[in-house]
Amino acid sequence: MAESTTQNRRLITDNLEQLLSILPAPLRSQLQAHAQLDSLIEVVLDIGRQPEARFPEKAEFLTEQVVTRTDLDYCIQRVGHFSGDNRAGIERTLHRISAMRNRQGEIIGLTCRVGRAVYGTITMIQDLVESGKSILLLGRPGVGKTTALREIARVLADDLLKRVVIIDTSNEIAGDGDVPHPAIGRARRMQVARPELQHQVMIEAVENHMPEVIVIDEIGTELEALAARTIAERGVQLIGTAHGNQIENLMKNPTLSDLVGGIQSVTLGDDEARRRGSQKSVLERKAPPTFDVAVEMLERSRWVVHDEVSVTVDQLLRGRVPNPQIRTVNDAGKVAITHELPKLIETPEPTAQKSWRSSSQIPVVPLKEQIPVSPDSNMFQTLLDASMDRQDRYGNEIAWAGPNGEDLPLHIYPYGVSRSQLDQVIRTLNLPIILTKDIDNADVVLGLRSHVKHHSKLKQLAKSRQLPVHTIKASTIPQIARGLRRLLNMDEPGTPEVVDLRMFMGDESDDEMEALEEARLAVEQIVIPKGQPVELLPRSALVRKMQHELIEHYRLQSRSFGEEPNRRLRIYPA
Repeated sequence: MAESTTQNRRLITDNLEQLLSILPAPLRSQLQAHAQLDSLIEVVLDIGRQPEARFPEKAEFLTEQVVTRTDLDYCIQRVGHFSGDNRAGIERTLHRISAMRNRQGEIIGLTCRVGRAVYGTITMIQDLVESGKSILLLGRPGVGKTTALREIARVLADDLLKRVVIIDTSNEIAGDGDVPHPAIGRARRMQVARPELQHQVMIEAVENHMPEVIVIDEIGTELEALAARTIAERGVQLIGTAHGNQIENLMKNPTLSDLVGGIQSVTLGDDEARRRGSQKSVLERKAPPTFDVAVEMLERSRWVVHDEVSVTVDQLLRGRVPNPQIRTVNDAGKVAITHELPKLIETPEPTAQKSWRSSSQIPVVPLKEQIPVSPDSNMFQTLLDASMDRQDRYGNEIAWAGPNGEDLPLHIYPYGVSRSQLDQVIRTLNLPIILTKDIDNADVVLGLRSHVKHHSKLKQLAKSRQLPVHTIKASTIPQIARGLRRLLNMDEPGTPEVVDLRMFMGDESDDEMEALEEARLAVEQIVIPKGQPVELLPRSALVRKMQHELIEHYRLQSRSFGEEPNRRLRIYPA
């Protein structure tokens, strides 16, 4: 009978007695009396060595007697046939028995791994499974990839009533024998005679059995990766696993990189290389990824979800840090979704002499104390709030220093720059800056480049007072925001580009917010990721001006077309 327990709201079925029945009597009796039998992972039998039982936290010897040839033969006679990958099973169970052979082909060791059907393991990604997107599971051995794969197949077949076909190379998903294990539900299983034929069976499944979903375990060869792409291009949902802990592992693996779109070297022209600030030879994604979503299974209850693999790969190739979802589940079965802050951002040293200029990133709270950030929140505001509210070890507030060692807030003397726009940016971004009309009280001068260039008296005045002069090209919201961030040494290449639409608004009407949101979505979802131009809806001249400034913030070009009242903006890719 199947042994079932409820743990963390998960039903576990392991048929453990059937695995113990293949072991010699002394070993079987030792395990049956063991206090941690329910958490047994595997039993290792090597000829001439003591038999070993492995548990999550430890491994221990079962007897002092070494394993003999007779013990191995006893086990081999009670399991199924060993296939080309030296794996066998027990009929109608999920247990896996793997063999080690000597040079003559004789079996000299067995690894008897416990197979468990765990119901409820995919709560964290239930929405992704039901979305119809192709999902790739990554993670170290033993983290539960195959268990999750089995549960996904059951949910798709039984709950969503889809036609699911499992490509079961080692009979590990649906168990040994001709009748599949009940854990896969109504899903069908195609067995693979030899591991090297897996890619052929994958194509055969699509051509002969009209599946809506194909489930594959351990994509490991170039032919299998090619077959997976062929299946995805035919409109079939793919659920699979691959060797590697993270997406970066696949990108560096020439055999499997096609699963995430493939990597190719591209030679840029002089202008494009200068615009990007990169070398002329760069790496770029070659094609759309085979899988839409990638899940890195760090732990059994903590998974990292890249819901757009193409975006993640592009960011990694450009040296940026992706911001994936972190999904966790607690003992009550409740799923929490957060976003991890980029790890390139360092924590500043807690000293009163620390200056913004001496740190190349925005100071934030330590990674272990990070604040969960939702996709719609203002990350810049979160980082700034976390950095400004700091205390030393005695509970005293730390006075952060400005770019030249001044205590914040920084006093700025504006020259030729719109004071109302400066106030708007400072207030919206909550920057530690105060505008002053008295140059004697200023820490720095911020001026319009064309004005400062022809004003020698201002230069002499600033020089006599040892005031640095910073200039911006135009008195626009994007230029002002960039100039102020540069003054506080926040405008670094690794800093996430965060747009607060309130910076570009006038009286904060609903029409203005709607128009700016339309422009922001067009840039972030179409122009930048897909490289396609986009035309916006017709707007008034004042609103179009706000949209122009917002688009300039992204360092993109925009033009107005048409006649009033149908005049509208067109946004061009970089």
